[in-house]
Amino acid sequence: MEKLVKKQLAYFNTNTTKAVSFRIEQLNKLYQLLVGNEALLEEAIYKDYGKSTFETFQTEFATVYEEIKIAIRDLEQWSSIKPVATDARNAPAKSYQIPEPLGVSLVIGPWNYPYQLSLAPAVAAIAAGCTVILKPSELTANCSAIMAKLINENFEEQYFHVVEGGIAETTALLDQKFDIIFFTGSVPVGKIVYQAAAKNLTPVVLELGGKSPVIIMPDSDLEVTVKRLVWAKYLNSGQTCIAPDYVYVHESIEEEFLQKVAKEIEKSDYKVENGNFVKIINTRNAERVSGLINADKVYAGGNFNVDERFIEPTVLRGVTWEDKVMKDEIFGPIMAVLTFNELDTVIKEIKDRPKPLALYVFTKDENIQKKVMGEISFGGGCINEAIMHISNGNLPFGGVGSSGLGNYHGEAGFRAFSHYKGILEKEFTQDSDIKYSPHTEEKLQKMKAAAK
Repeated sequence: MEKLVKKQLAYFNTNTTKAVSFRIEQLNKLYQLLVGNEALLEEAIYKDYGKSTFETFQTEFATVYEEIKIAIRDLEQWSSIKPVATDARNAPAKSYQIPEPLGVSLVIGPWNYPYQLSLAPAVAAIAAGCTVILKPSELTANCSAIMAKLINENFEEQYFHVVEGGIAETTALLDQKFDIIFFTGSVPVGKIVYQAAAKNLTPVVLELGGKSPVIIMPDSDLEVTVKRLVWAKYLNSGQTCIAPDYVYVHESIEEEFLQKVAKEIEKSDYKVENGNFVKIINTRNAERVSGLINADKVYAGGNFNVDERFIEPTVLRGVTWEDKVMKDEIFGPIMAVLTFNELDTVIKEIKDRPKPLALYVFTKDENIQKKVMGEISFGGGCINEAIMHISNGNLPFGGVGSSGLGNYHGEAGFRAFSHYKGILEKEFTQDSDIKYSPHTEEKLQKMKAAAK
């Protein structure tokens, strides 16, 4: 690991990666590599947890391709010098910012979207001009292996390299000094990464998770709401960091809402063989998630087979914050439904807990939309939609508080892997002598007048 990091640092110091033309060339190369090997990548992810070709393109490739296209299109503008105004004390002069790559980057990817959440940050790092060491999750071993094969056979080790392995390899990487670390995963592991980075004062981007709430008001269009919500909840079998974790539905529409949810689940016919459902990643997670199902509160679903890593789409009603399912992020195909009467109570209950990665509100009332958006702190979200904000490459994506630190996508990703140098440039002309000795009362009064 030490040799690899040193190789990348030496290569970065040649300034090769700083040329915009070089970065665009590498982004195009990565794009062609992925497009040309979609079948191999699809086969690997299906082996890992049964993800279909349709959902692999929809939730993995489409986002990465969009990130690459946006970066290629806008990279010249992102990397250009940014003029800013010069203050009176420094006039006449020019002031500007110069974006520069941070250097050698480490990207640690998760298992739930093994291509998207590993490669999209890598695209941002390449666009910014960094070198990249990518560590995919060992839990999706086939995805990790195919990414290592394709990238390591087509990119130079000193520029872009995949390191496979588990905890030991990740720990060895974290012992090295990087210029930036980008991690996507759980809060507990995020804390470990943050602590390791702090030893070297290494900047980090942490994309974590948490319990992302949904608020459904009585005036919402329930047909549309339920269709969008059910899709978002059970996508990837609920193994999505921004999946709707629990639903606050107004008590006046609870019964109608539950009926429509059950009907939509039945209509969707979620099965791995239908291409719209996946297996739980491993038996340990299958045991954990199935253990959250309280049989007394099951409204729909509730069946599971740990050995087969299968949990059917499940809805729990009558849930309270005392239930086991509400103690931690669910990260599985269980929809926990709570009811409310007063919106202020909901807002307080959400604010009393760690800041969520995402929040979704369904209502036609613009005043309620503004109230929820303005009063609750969360990473990002949607009004009358769920999950889809992540698909817009022009929106920054990231958490806040315990749900994450920093953001990416589009220009936000470029900025995450960049440093902006502030520069003041002057000509060799005579300037005011106010800052120079001797210090006089007249000069002091002039400074005060200008400042106040």
